[in-house]
Amino acid sequence: MLTGTTACGDTTGRTSPGGAPGINNPAASGSARPAVRTRPPGLGLRIWRQVPAATRQLVVVYGDRRDSPDSLVVLYEKRGTAWKATGSWRGHNGRMGWTTDHRMDDERSPVGVFSLTDAGGALEDPGSRLEYWHDDNAFTPTISDDDAHAHDFDYVIAIDYNRLKGAPPYDWNRPEGVEKGGGIWLHLDHGDGTSACVTVPESGMKTLLRTLDPAHRPVMVMGDRERLNS
Repeated sequence: MLTGTTACGDTTGRTSPGGAPGINNPAASGSARPAVRTRPPGLGLRIWRQVPAATRQLVVVYGDRRDSPDSLVVLYEKRGTAWKATGSWRGHNGRMGWTTDHRMDDERSPVGVFSLTDAGGALEDPGSRLEYWHDDNAFTPTISDDDAHAHDFDYVIAIDYNRLKGAPPYDWNRPEGVEKGGGIWLHLDHGDGTSACVTVPESGMKTLLRTLDPAHRPVMVMGDRERLNS
């Protein structure tokens, strides 16, 4: 686990500075997509109903198995009434797999539907359509001397799980409390599982940053294949 200035997933010892309650899952908005057949493969009605009707871009993370850190990340864009896959990358999720009740430091990624609103990184903005915070220090892992992790946070997209939207990814407010975990990002892959984040290769991160458009209400649908298709 990466700890210190910034982290992938949860950070032991962090305390929440408070902040106004936020809605971090689009399912809570009350604007659910009707149960229609035009949806990407592998997504069952239970999770599909949580995708807001206005959404026209999806990042779907198909976890191989409940307890596996391996996953396939696919970008879908809505064209008319159909969803077209426009990008696909092998990646990783929490090293212990997936959970429907994520807790701090359980090393599992949360299953669910989450909006994508904010991005950033240690490198300059590559052309992100999402609001982008560039900060060398805030996105430098404490174990940056480890070559395997030195570039994890060159580019990141915050997954809106237990965080305040419209804030930098490194903002440590936890509206639902510290024990629910947080700091869960989409970031560069380092070849194995994470604390709770999702990873893709650098080419994938650049594509997602340049493609995801706030006007299209992008969300991430993530979980193991079995639960995504239930």
